[in-house]
Amino acid sequence: MGAKTLFSVADYQALDEPDGAQYELSEGELIVSPSTTFSHNEIRDRLNAHLRAFVEPRRMGEVTSETDFQLSSATVRRPDVAFLAAARFRPEYRQQVPIPLAPDVVFEVVSDNDRAAALLQKVQQYLAAGSGAVWLLYPKLGLAHRHGGGGVGAATVLQEPELLPGWALELAAIFAPQG
Repeated sequence: MGAKTLFSVADYQALDEPDGAQYELSEGELIVSPSTTFSHNEIRDRLNAHLRAFVEPRRMGEVTSETDFQLSSATVRRPDVAFLAAARFRPEYRQQVPIPLAPDVVFEVVSDNDRAAALLQKVQQYLAAGSGAVWLLYPKLGLAHRHGGGGVGAATVLQEPELLPGWALELAAIFAPQG
């Protein structure tokens, strides 16, 4: 069995992503993900829109999708949706790739091809890097699991009383197809 080729963050930044694939860097290992489905993107975009509509008027911080965050010297992750509190956001991050810190809250839409061990590794990487909460959204089950302070819990409503005070979102609002 051959040795794995490990990538640095600089190697990762120099890569060209081909159409139909996305890269992440996990402890030096290049992870290639297939394109997401239309349904996955709809859910991600609805969540982003709901969260942004809450965060922006209150000037609580920034909401982004598919943005690279450097979690360690050998890990760069690209969450489906992320919230970064205003106190931690710097204007230069708008032009910086990857952003050199972990988001405060991460949301990942779980797809059919996602493996449990890989998802849990990703959750642990976010939390170890300083994220306050990581939500895994399971559209087929109509549930979300929250990881972070207070352990793991299943929910049908997204809420973050400490990190996003006053925000709550029924999963049905983002999982249901829009007619």
